[in-house]
Amino acid sequence: MSHASRRPGREEIKTRRKEVKRSQKALGDRLEQHGLQRRSHATISNGKSLYQSSSEEGIARTEATWEHLKVLRAKLPALLKRFSAIPDPRNPRKTKHKLSLLLLYGILSFVLQMSSSREATREMSRPLFWDNLKRFFPELEEVPHHDTLKRLLAGLEICELENIHLELIRGWIKNKKFRRYLIDNFYPIAIDGTQKMCRDELWSEACLQRTFNRGENNEHTQYYVYVLQATLAFSGGLSIPVMSEFLTYEGNGSDDSKQDCELKAFNRLSERLKAEFPTLKIMLLLDGLYANGPVMQQCRRYHWQYMIVLKDGALPSVMREFEALAELEPEQRHAMIWKGRTQRFRWANDIEYEYGPNGRTRLRLHVVECREKWHKIDTVNALEIEMNSKHVWISSVPLTRWNLHERCNLGARNRWIIETSFLVEKRQGYQYEHCFSYNWNAMKGYHCLMQLGHMFNVMAQYSGKLTEIIKNTGVRGLIRLVRESIASPWLDEVWLAERFAAPFQLRLT
Repeated sequence: MSHASRRPGREEIKTRRKEVKRSQKALGDRLEQHGLQRRSHATISNGKSLYQSSSEEGIARTEATWEHLKVLRAKLPALLKRFSAIPDPRNPRKTKHKLSLLLLYGILSFVLQMSSSREATREMSRPLFWDNLKRFFPELEEVPHHDTLKRLLAGLEICELENIHLELIRGWIKNKKFRRYLIDNFYPIAIDGTQKMCRDELWSEACLQRTFNRGENNEHTQYYVYVLQATLAFSGGLSIPVMSEFLTYEGNGSDDSKQDCELKAFNRLSERLKAEFPTLKIMLLLDGLYANGPVMQQCRRYHWQYMIVLKDGALPSVMREFEALAELEPEQRHAMIWKGRTQRFRWANDIEYEYGPNGRTRLRLHVVECREKWHKIDTVNALEIEMNSKHVWISSVPLTRWNLHERCNLGARNRWIIETSFLVEKRQGYQYEHCFSYNWNAMKGYHCLMQLGHMFNVMAQYSGKLTEIIKNTGVRGLIRLVRESIASPWLDEVWLAERFAAPFQLRLT
């Protein structure tokens, strides 16, 4: 039996919440009656545990742990072979742990989302934890200290780790693991930059710097690390980190304008991407920073397609011609409904864009605008309100009503997946902003190991068997379940032995 609240305004809040829920249900019912998709957001289960006994829970934990770690287990022989080929920078007379063991240990610390080197040293050195881990990876020997890995990374050729990462991706591409996610048979790769860490002291000469309140009494300088990232951004949220380019300081300590920038880093990153995947059909998904002639010319030179965000006020000559052509060609319009939103497209092809000295360089651009409308319930007054948004993109190929949905909704809009990937690495267990080492080379090494761990987790989480578990626990809940299972006597040795003896094939949902 509910009682009236003694706090003023509490009853009004409760009444408003009921009205909001009632209005949201009515809106959802009306959308379904008109054939529109009911808007909802994914949440983990709110029910009690599904296990009826401790033995059933033990089997479920063993299966979840196996399914989560088997992708790395399947690739382990090739990984260890490649690790053993990396030149060891350490003194062989003082070497206790194999280089391959240390690198595998580093990847596992990120797969299991250890928050720091101290936590990894403390948790992974527990006898039961290490013994259970060796059930999945018998190649593991004596547990190392995390500082040993840190010293190794300080002298290691980090490009070797990057090459191993790329070899894994090339193998999955060759085996057509991502075929169902392609956009017009092209691999969508989003490129964007993000800050990795920031400090008030200069801990490496390679750090970028920025000064606030220059010339004033409270002038303050910060030193930070910035990374340009290339990520496979597939529809449905599947994102695979591919390649990173670190920006470094190029000035003389007195002028911030002499520093590296995203556009310079893009040239280096695109050259590396072309060298590593010379024949791969790539579609770049870029934000408004890259809506300029040199970037588009570089994509054309490499035979890459692209979808680039065109912000308000950018490329005014192109937008003027787009508006004029859109009015003259009313047949180049299309309306559709997608994910509960009413979309209205209009586009114009073959717009001439001039850039460079005296406008001597010309490109043919294709521009599309999408205006969409949907309804939601205002949580303040429980009233239905109409929402509107506008998106404009530059396309590398002419647009038609037959390729609009694939290029815009399934391609260009998925550029946000790289932002989500940054959020996951920063706030959901991978400690992207944590400085595992103040040695620049070791810091880059930890970054590579983190991306390898993230990639193995993503590939495991999109395998068929873990889908139902993730619905009940969420991704972080799954990793927490796996860690707890490894740290406790839950694992069934007989069940695991049967799985090790059976063949394994990765199938993505």
